[in-house]
Amino acid sequence: MSKIELSKEFIRNTVKLALNEDLYPDGDITSNLIKSNKNITLNLISNEKAIIGGLLFAKESFNLIDNKTKFIIKKKDGSSVRKGSIIAIIKGRAKSILIAERVALNFLSHISGIATRTNEFVRRSKKKTKICCTRKTIPNLRVIQKYAVKLGGGTNHRFNLSDEYLIKDNHIASSDIKTLINNAIKNKNGRKITVEVDNLNQLKSIIGLKFNTVLFDNMSLKNLKKGVKIARKFYETEASGNITLRKIKSVSATGVDRISIGSLTHSANAIDLKLEAKRK
Repeated sequence: MSKIELSKEFIRNTVKLALNEDLYPDGDITSNLIKSNKNITLNLISNEKAIIGGLLFAKESFNLIDNKTKFIIKKKDGSSVRKGSIIAIIKGRAKSILIAERVALNFLSHISGIATRTNEFVRRSKKKTKICCTRKTIPNLRVIQKYAVKLGGGTNHRFNLSDEYLIKDNHIASSDIKTLINNAIKNKNGRKITVEVDNLNQLKSIIGLKFNTVLFDNMSLKNLKKGVKIARKFYETEASGNITLRKIKSVSATGVDRISIGSLTHSANAIDLKLEAKRK
C-alpha cells in the first residue's frame, strides 16, 4: 500500500483488531458486572493544547460495541484545540461506553500526539520547507501514523521499500555509489530516486547524474548550507539526522526543501484526553 487511505472498511477492520486485543477471550469481565441499562452522557475533553486526530476511529470503537451509542463530533480531525475543549459528546449505555472507552482514547491520544508534534515542527520551520515523516513507525500502524503527520501539516515520505529508490550509506558501503545510481536510473520505472550523502566531496562526485533528491545526512549547518547551494540547481534537497525542535529553525534556514524526522512517529507523546460526565 503506497497511499494513505482511510476508508470506512480500513477504519472498521483496524478497530476490530484493537477491540479483539482488548476483549479476547472473555470480554470486559469487569464491565460485565454491571446489570443495569443505565444511559449516560459524557464529554470527551482535551487536557492540553493539541491538534486532534482519530475521531472516526474512536467513533467506530463505540459503534462496534453498541451501535446505539451516539458519538457526536464537536471538533474535526486536524482541528487545533485548547486545554479544556470538548472534542465530542458520547451518549449511550454506561456499560457499552466503559467497554469501548480505552480503545477509543488510545486511538485519539496517539494520532493526536503525532499530529501535534508534527505541527510544532511545521510552525518552527520556514513555510516552503516540507516536514516529512519516515519509516520509523510502529509495525502495522504506519497508515495511521502517516495520516496523523498529514493532520499536523507534515508531508508523507515514501510509504514502503517499493515506493522509491533511497540509496543510503549502507547501500553505498556495499557497492559503488555511481553504479547504484545508474542501476536505479535504468530500472526506475517512474519511481523517484533519492541519494544520501554525508560529505560535500561525495555530493560533488555525483552532480549531474539524473536522480531526483539528494539527502544530506547528519551534516553540520555550515556544510548543509554549502551542499544545498551546490545541489539546488540539479535536485530537490533534503536533510535528516537527529533533527530536534531546537534545531529545526536553523536547519530550515539553510534553504533545504524538505526535512525528514523520525521522531514525529516514534517519539510523539500521547495527548491527555478524558471522559467526563456532562454537567446538567
